[in-house]
Amino acid sequence: MAQRKPRLAVFKFTSCDGCQLSLLDCEDELLAVAERVEIAHFLEASSRVLPGPYDIGLVEGSISTPAQVEEIRRVREACRLLVTIGACATAGGIQALRNAADVAEYQRLIYPAPEQIRALERSTPVADHVAVDFELRGCPIDKGQLMELLSALLNRRCPRLARHAVCVECKARGAVCLAVAGGGPCMGPVTQAGCGALCPAHGRPCYGCFGPKENANVDALVHWWRHVQGVERAQIAAQLQNFNAAAAAFEDAARRLEGEK
Repeated sequence: MAQRKPRLAVFKFTSCDGCQLSLLDCEDELLAVAERVEIAHFLEASSRVLPGPYDIGLVEGSISTPAQVEEIRRVREACRLLVTIGACATAGGIQALRNAADVAEYQRLIYPAPEQIRALERSTPVADHVAVDFELRGCPIDKGQLMELLSALLNRRCPRLARHAVCVECKARGAVCLAVAGGGPCMGPVTQAGCGALCPAHGRPCYGCFGPKENANVDALVHWWRHVQGVERAQIAAQLQNFNAAAAAFEDAARRLEGEK
């Protein structure tokens, strides 16, 4: 009797679909994955939906409505392993910029019938609501890291994912260090690797797409920007309040920056 293939499910919450598209962009690699797993739920790619339970669940998007709080709990119950993919699912996403604003006032200004909107005051990562087994960072995620993670889970080994700073990737590519050369406020020293230093390799400062690295000393970097490079406070705030605005290390540093005179 043939052994049942592990079931893979992909779910979307509040997001732009970019991380799901990264999975579809794997093309040849995705065909190899499809040979090893049964894709049971992936509405971005197919209307075919099989009921749970699922062996691996990939979740894109932040939790932004009361209905999504209930839905993510159902997803968690249906998945043996739950993996959050992308900045929205792991840190609230760029929509978490609303966390520091008056959401009710925004709704009043934008919608003709704001009383019909059902939104939470904060956009939060999935891990704020349910237990998460693995996180895959990025805006969007790196398809190489995604394939490594799926391969590791299917072969019951620990995934080999980068935990160092983007600066290491810059050195590997031979890119000029913008933090030293004065190329603008670069988030590379405090951002987790994974993108291959894409922006610095093209002369643009890192925007922190992969979120804070472990033990990120964001305050020290902010001090360097302000007192050595002479970067204006507004520009620094714009760097911190970006794709991972609600990630604790970035959010706390932005709050302290706002409190300074």
